[in-house]
Amino acid sequence: MGNTATKIKNQSYKAQWASIDTLLYQSRVLWQVMAFQCDTLPWDKEFPALAKRVWQLEDAQLEALDKSPKDLLLALLPALQEDCQQSDLSWDLSLLSHMLIPLESAIQSDIPLLPSSDEAHFSAHIKGRKWQQIKAFSQSVFGALSYRQLPVLEWCAGKGHLGRLMAKAKGVRVLSLERQNNLCQAGNTFAQKWALPQAFICADAFSEGREYIKEKQLAVALHACGDLHISLLKSATERNTQAIALSPCCYHLIKENLYHPLSKLAQMSDLQLSRHDLQLPLQHSVIASEKQNEYRLKEIAWRLGFDTLQKQIRGSQDYLPVPSIKQSQLNGSFSEFCRWAAIQKGLILPDKVNFEALLHQGYERQRLTRRIDLVAHLFRGLLERWLLLDRVCFLQEAGYQVHLSRFCDVSMTPRNAFIMASRQ
Repeated sequence: MGNTATKIKNQSYKAQWASIDTLLYQSRVLWQVMAFQCDTLPWDKEFPALAKRVWQLEDAQLEALDKSPKDLLLALLPALQEDCQQSDLSWDLSLLSHMLIPLESAIQSDIPLLPSSDEAHFSAHIKGRKWQQIKAFSQSVFGALSYRQLPVLEWCAGKGHLGRLMAKAKGVRVLSLERQNNLCQAGNTFAQKWALPQAFICADAFSEGREYIKEKQLAVALHACGDLHISLLKSATERNTQAIALSPCCYHLIKENLYHPLSKLAQMSDLQLSRHDLQLPLQHSVIASEKQNEYRLKEIAWRLGFDTLQKQIRGSQDYLPVPSIKQSQLNGSFSEFCRWAAIQKGLILPDKVNFEALLHQGYERQRLTRRIDLVAHLFRGLLERWLLLDRVCFLQEAGYQVHLSRFCDVSMTPRNAFIMASRQ
């Protein structure tokens, strides 16, 4: 793995993207799947060794494997290699191993952002993990731009926690753009309390944001979702903004049904990515509690049990999505959930329903969907890197010097990618 890692690291971003694109397209039958719509493993005929292997796994093993990309790869890769060899598939599966190697750490400023006497008071109203993310992101920005003092545009600012820290640490002017007026008011109150050069603009990033993007500016976006960070990248490159610092999040939150690649390179790909596909990188949680996992698995089984019921009622094999539920509903009974779901979808339940049998079927189908998802999750790191490199190549095509790294460890947040782009 070491030689492969060195080889890939020395490739250009475009070459890295091309290698990943090839494998993702070849393997799409394994990861472009909707597990809820499947009654069997959808690829078991083409990949019999892999199918056998996933059913050998105990249910109790699945959660731990899913949380550990390394253990997941060790568990499934030999079977996948066997199938590829038997079918003469020339897949470069070494890329899956390379995804286990974290992006290199961003260069971070070694100058404390705040005096120790200020930090506790300054961050008192921010959740601990979020505060650590804001600090690490800011240190990465200042590490990359230590020689510049650019005014900052904070995109999709919320209460402006990130911008407020940057204003306090460097004394730079910060314009925080946020759509929700109550968040702007709260952020403005905090900024005035600390007498900071931070102003808020209550505006919609899509319809009004572009007018606040300037050339002599540093645009920052920490975990701006989907189309929101895409709109920033497009507008900032059009305005020749001097520096852009971005950590993408929630790739699936786009207006269109299919993803439209940003870079000319990715636009030539044969891959077509749906919103469902774009959720794959987000299906990796390292911070969910055991209780949260229990609720999640329970909800999946209940939804699948109701799905069996609605198919019987409607005489259709089509999956029927049910709205989101409150966690408190999972403390009730399965029969209550089914009655609620039926009302939501305008269905009339029969007088006699064997809810116990349906729940049993729900849990059996859950065992299947978890294994389908487990195999798909082999490729979640690859797909996220594909998406990140699409953004990197887009910025390079626009004339920026770009560096892709990570601003914090995955234990702080799995969405730890850091794209730093600047013009000379």
